[in-house]
Amino acid sequence: MSGLEALDPGGPALWGAAGVLAFAGLVHGTLGLGFPMTATPLLALFLDLRSAILVTLLPTVAVNLVSILRGGRWSRSLGRYWPLAAYTVAGSAMGTTLLIVTPPEPYRLWLAGIILLYLNLDRLHGHGPHWVHEHRALALAVFGLAAGLSVGTVNVMVPLLIILFLELDEPPLVMVQVFNLCFLGGKLAQMGAFASAGLFDAAVATTTLPLLAAGLAGLAVGMAIRDRIPERAYRRALRAVLWVVALVQLIQFGAWLHATLGPAYGGTVRTASTG
Repeated sequence: MSGLEALDPGGPALWGAAGVLAFAGLVHGTLGLGFPMTATPLLALFLDLRSAILVTLLPTVAVNLVSILRGGRWSRSLGRYWPLAAYTVAGSAMGTTLLIVTPPEPYRLWLAGIILLYLNLDRLHGHGPHWVHEHRALALAVFGLAAGLSVGTVNVMVPLLIILFLELDEPPLVMVQVFNLCFLGGKLAQMGAFASAGLFDAAVATTTLPLLAAGLAGLAVGMAIRDRIPERAYRRALRAVLWVVALVQLIQFGAWLHATLGPAYGGTVRTASTG
């Protein structure tokens, strides 16, 4: 597992990251969402989780800005759901702080769990939190903070917000607009937290600029072919990729857990046997 130092100019890791972000941009352009949920676990296959999130900071902000500007008709989305975005910003700041001060590897388990939740959302339809209608303000706070904590630690929030919006029964346009707004606010808060900790600076920004271009190129292609290729085909392909990635994250978490606890457990057994 490697950090940002692996992204040498012209090196295989940089080319791999560019390919991942181009693919994530393609998915986002086609479906209207999914950039960080696709990019983060794929990058985490060859980067540590914290570095994978740092790599996606600028590309994610750019992709969300483009998506927001193309959306239009913001009065309903912004007027009704700005508190959700505000809670997401607060949650993202807290989650990013956790990611900075604690080892990032345990969050692989949460990342795999969030991916698996997304892959099984259709089974939750009709079984969601029905209380959100009677306690709308509380629901926005709970789901906003939870989504922010998730984006701060593993860069993924969409599955949690989908659960909320399926219950609220909002049209797809409003859902996508609010998702992009929440993620943009969360990423800006995350960028500020990383910068304050000295983890995001001009050097990191310079390293990730080519990756930003790759993400936007993929986004442009996805938007161009959105209506030409069946959306169902993209969703099937994305689901297949995410199933594999979730499994790999679980394996990597298990390997980290074994490497961390194995020596301590072995030492305990040896001490007991010699006593």
